[in-house]
Amino acid sequence: MFKRKKNDETKTKSKTGKSVKGVSSRNPYLPYLMALPALALTLPVLYPFIQSIYYSMTTYSLTSPVKNFIWFENYIWLFTSAEFWNSVKVSFVYTISAVGIELILGLIIAILLNQETFLAKVFRPLLLLPLMIAPIIGTLMWKLMMSPEFGVLNYFLSYIGMRDFQWASAANSAMFSVVMIDVWMFTPFIALLLLAGLRSMPAPPFEAAMVDGASRWFTFKTLTLPMLMPFIIVSVVFRLIDSLRQFDIIFGLTKGGPGATLMNFQVSAYTTAFTYTKVADGSALMIVNWVIIYVISMFLVKFWRKSQDRLS
Repeated sequence: MFKRKKNDETKTKSKTGKSVKGVSSRNPYLPYLMALPALALTLPVLYPFIQSIYYSMTTYSLTSPVKNFIWFENYIWLFTSAEFWNSVKVSFVYTISAVGIELILGLIIAILLNQETFLAKVFRPLLLLPLMIAPIIGTLMWKLMMSPEFGVLNYFLSYIGMRDFQWASAANSAMFSVVMIDVWMFTPFIALLLLAGLRSMPAPPFEAAMVDGASRWFTFKTLTLPMLMPFIIVSVVFRLIDSLRQFDIIFGLTKGGPGATLMNFQVSAYTTAFTYTKVADGSALMIVNWVIIYVISMFLVKFWRKSQDRLS
């Protein structure tokens, strides 16, 4: 009995003479060490974020070096100003319009390209083309095409009797113009994510539905859509975050105009901080923007987890 126990203890020892239990207890900080790369990426972002919170509670301005701490007065001013609520309205109208259209078009494109046909194989790589163009470059291209005087879009519209369409130069069509650019630029992103989801679906449930004689609409409603829901939520989260903090397209096309028509959170904060030199007010607006994005994202992530639980 004694020899057997001694042999068992010898087997549990490593080559260095330490027991397995000793090795595991010798590295209690190993999980924290493995998290260091993520921490190294977070710190450069965390510092300006904390600095923005500090600036938002002061009177900091580019024209005055004095920073008086005033707590939440800037936020009180924001919530009582018409400019802030206009930014809220513009941001949500832009986000809901762009993401909603992109989701519908992306789902249709993904279903059409999820076929083993010649055209599907040709158009799949072409989806990447808009994503390869920087948003500001794509916006400047569209700005030239939308020019009321010499733009090519008005030339084509003249064939159907529409002349001198103002596009982003008029308040009633500026939102339509920026949403159209966003849809052209980012619909392929959603389409690629949903196409990946369609490609990863198991075949047996669909084969069983075909054997049972289920219609395409019934199969899509009861099988495809529930299985695709996690991918839909992920694509919506990414696009919603990007749209709520959109700057390139709006600033590159109209700089928030005409007037305050397209003054969303980002453009309004930029104008307040650098044009009017009120860095504290601009920082407060960006913090509010971050809070809105965080709350909506957390809600969608919870919904994503529920959809994952239903499939498991």
